[in-house]
Amino acid sequence: MSDAIKHECGIALIRLRKPYQYYIDKYETPLYAVHKLSVMMEKQVNRGQDGAGVANIKIDVPPGKRYISRYRSVEPQPLTDIFSKIHKKFRKGLKNNRDRANDAQWLQENLAFTGEVWLGHLRYGTHGTNEVENCHPMLRQSNWRSRNLVMAGNFNMTNVDELFGKLVSLGQHPKEKADTVTVMEKIGHFLDEENQRVFERFKGIYENPVLSDVIEENLDLQRMLYRSCRDFDGGYAMCGLTGYGASFVIRDPAGIRPAFYYADDEVVVVASEKQAIKAAFNVDYGQIKEITPGSALIIDKHGEFNEFPILPQLEKRSCSFERIYFSRGTDPDIYYERKQLGKLLIPQILKEINYDLENTIFSYIPNTAETSFLGMIEGLEEYLAKKRKQAIMDGILFEADLERVLSFRPRIEKLVTKDVKSRTFITADALRDDMVSSVYDTTFEVVRKNVDTVVIIDDSIVRGTTLEKSILTMLDRLSPKKIVVVSSAPQIRFPDCYGIDMSRMKDFVAFRAVLKLLEERNLEYLLEDVYTQSVTSLATKNPYHTNYVKALYDPFTDEEISNKIAEIIRPKDLNAEVSVIFQTVENLHKACPNHLGDWYFTGNYPTLGGNKVVNKAFANSHEGKLERAY
Repeated sequence: MSDAIKHECGIALIRLRKPYQYYIDKYETPLYAVHKLSVMMEKQVNRGQDGAGVANIKIDVPPGKRYISRYRSVEPQPLTDIFSKIHKKFRKGLKNNRDRANDAQWLQENLAFTGEVWLGHLRYGTHGTNEVENCHPMLRQSNWRSRNLVMAGNFNMTNVDELFGKLVSLGQHPKEKADTVTVMEKIGHFLDEENQRVFERFKGIYENPVLSDVIEENLDLQRMLYRSCRDFDGGYAMCGLTGYGASFVIRDPAGIRPAFYYADDEVVVVASEKQAIKAAFNVDYGQIKEITPGSALIIDKHGEFNEFPILPQLEKRSCSFERIYFSRGTDPDIYYERKQLGKLLIPQILKEINYDLENTIFSYIPNTAETSFLGMIEGLEEYLAKKRKQAIMDGILFEADLERVLSFRPRIEKLVTKDVKSRTFITADALRDDMVSSVYDTTFEVVRKNVDTVVIIDDSIVRGTTLEKSILTMLDRLSPKKIVVVSSAPQIRFPDCYGIDMSRMKDFVAFRAVLKLLEERNLEYLLEDVYTQSVTSLATKNPYHTNYVKALYDPFTDEEISNKIAEIIRPKDLNAEVSVIFQTVENLHKACPNHLGDWYFTGNYPTLGGNKVVNKAFANSHEGKLERAY
């Protein structure tokens, strides 16, 4: 994507199922879990640009010994910072106790980060300041182990106001109205209630301190999670650790946000991406399972685990944009899907270049579009194979003509190179334009001036800023006759509200194109109609039923919007002709048949809260407000 956007976070959980001494003896290091967690988190760095955090819980350590350890960092290299500190603790603790390096009991009683339960989080903040206090894992403390709660997640809630109100009605006084705090306190409240329920059940049978152990053995985390999550509206994959060692990962009922797990006799591990588990534990992809939407993977104090249904499943609408851009492309399923996205664009591309392959160069915008580019070239080769077959069947009489048909290949060049590795989502808009103009460089002397058409594929086009401010101008210096910009994703028309910071309507070049089309065709009254409907719905107690913004796109074809986008992103002094091709929603579903979350492109939100967000986002835009819609 030439326009980077803030997106969802990454989670990693490890539960050691054997005694700590087992791993020291087998792997000859007390840092086995530290190493595995660092690999899992490194393989998900694409999900964290703002910070990271790690938490660890020891099970059954004596009273008076610290059993919860946590580091969080917002340093430029937060993982390096965190794991360096953990290793430093070990070096310092063992400096004068080298003979204790293989003694699990001594290590657990004297050194932090020697527990059996680990939780890692990579933060990609969608709002709030980039401060360590905003980094997960979050900690809710108590002197009772069973009431301690550590949480981290990949989520956004659309109904924070309602959830906040419920906390207040329960008698709480939350420190801020943010979904992270709200979710933490709500789950914490029902964990407290579950503790109290079990306490009341056994208080006349057992005496302290035995009663505390009885409570830990009888807490019903499935019940607790149902009571906590039953009124959540959003996309989420949330991990929780209790102070006594039980843990859980719960996933939203529509499966919007991803979560996968692997288990054997040594570990249970969870991550946002399969590739992270594969890299850390070298297991077959077939052994990595997806957590069922609406269910929780619950791992008890003893390391036994199972999936439990928590909330009724909705139609599975896992995010397709996740597949196009956010996830690591080395996952075999994602790799294949991205190739298919490129291949399925071939009919549109051939039509746009008038089937003139001899005078067309194909390239891509690094780095995430590379795989879809490979699929596009594969599609071209298949097209040419059919043409060769047809030419032979039609009977070519001259050897020269036959040689030409058989030897022709698409012209492939690397025209664009990414120089700057830092992201282009810089907060200050004034700096952003300067930044994007220097991110890319181009290759000269491969384009025939005023003869060749350049077809360049990107994974998606959101704002169009980088195309306008950098890439098109660069390519124009090569003097092509025409530049065709191809997006492997459909037009992004609607905001996200489930983990990705895309809530301002005017950020979308597709929406700006529609505004221009409405103006040109004297249909601006539709803006007032949709605004009135939106604010009216928001003023009611149930504003979730209809996405009114869809009506603004209805008068226009996809091609009309694409043509207007081409006009918008075309710099004024550009010499080459410019056109834009977008993937169709139909082909998106063909490429990603098991991931039907397409609300960015269709406005069909998987939860009712999405309709509220899109209506509010439009109302904000119409009123000139720049604030988030959720």
